[in-house]
Amino acid sequence: MLAVFASLFRNTVFSVLLLGAFSAITLAALPVPAPPKVAASGHLLLDYDSGTILAENNADERLEPASLTKIMTAYAVLRELKEGNIKLDEKVMISKKAWRAPGSRMFIEVGKQISVELLLKGMIIQSGNDASIALAEHVAGSEETFANLMNQHARRLGMTNTNFVNSTGLPAEDHYTTARDMAIVSAATIREFPDFYGWYAVREFTFNDIKQHNRNKLLWRDDSVDGVKTGHTEAAGYCLVASAKRNGMRLISVVMGTSSENARAKESQALLNYGFRFFETHRLYGAGEALTNVRVWKGASEQLRLGLKEDLVVTIPRRQYKNLKPSMSIPPKIIAPLQKGQEIGSVKVMLGDKTISENPLVALETIEEGGIWRTIKDSALLMFE
Repeated sequence: MLAVFASLFRNTVFSVLLLGAFSAITLAALPVPAPPKVAASGHLLLDYDSGTILAENNADERLEPASLTKIMTAYAVLRELKEGNIKLDEKVMISKKAWRAPGSRMFIEVGKQISVELLLKGMIIQSGNDASIALAEHVAGSEETFANLMNQHARRLGMTNTNFVNSTGLPAEDHYTTARDMAIVSAATIREFPDFYGWYAVREFTFNDIKQHNRNKLLWRDDSVDGVKTGHTEAAGYCLVASAKRNGMRLISVVMGTSSENARAKESQALLNYGFRFFETHRLYGAGEALTNVRVWKGASEQLRLGLKEDLVVTIPRRQYKNLKPSMSIPPKIIAPLQKGQEIGSVKVMLGDKTISENPLVALETIEEGGIWRTIKDSALLMFE
């Protein structure tokens, strides 16, 4: 198959997962069975690498997230770590508000100083509301200000139907998200913090001589599952964002508003199994590699390399790889000056009569305007083109 692609153009690049913008394949147009019916208020199944949505229902309905909120809480804290604003071994003074937090807790004590690392683990593994509030207060001074920071990250990531008013997910007016938005922040967590994402797979954590287990049942049932987070309140129902990786293919499933712990695990497992069974993901070519060289007129150089900005990754039905057909569309006359990254034409990948990807071709280098003799010469030649 690579030889077939190479015969049409040297490399191909594709990006659909950019700031949370996902690309959906219309399943009805492809040779795969319909996805399983999921008993949830909203759900979504996403291929992490290509950004392709393999199944969804009510994915944009605003729902209460419960402790799925803590995916964003952790994301915001990890961003502060990455930017050097806080450190893992930094001590956090525990307030009365954090100590009194209802619901799931890691059992921190008021007035004690606990490291950022322990609080993060207590929040991620044990879903500690007390840890969430303590971290929020440490990062932003108050939980209310931290919620504003969470919303800033949400907007930057493209989470268009989300609003947070606390760091825990405890029921509150105007606190909501969607299955799609939860997939966005989960994918961003995996992508941006690979060194910390492993904490989401830890099955148990002991603090203050109290051992508690991760509530994600799939960590025990499926070795390919390595995250992400559960959530539950009476109003939200039972929620689960799960991620699994098999044979180099990573999927993220989101189920919100199921009826029980077992139901959220069962429905998540059904979605993951469906995706892995009927689809496959291929990284066709790397970012920044030349797809083709084109003639440039009136430039300091006569040749320009064209490529794409991101890797070309596609998710397709199994056993359809050989049927992929790439093509390029390039303007007939390309005239200098040209800037690196400037869009020049496009590249398309088809599967049958369906477009799998279509992205702009960009200049891989800058070409300045040529000297006067080159300009005169090329102007004359263009008259005969």
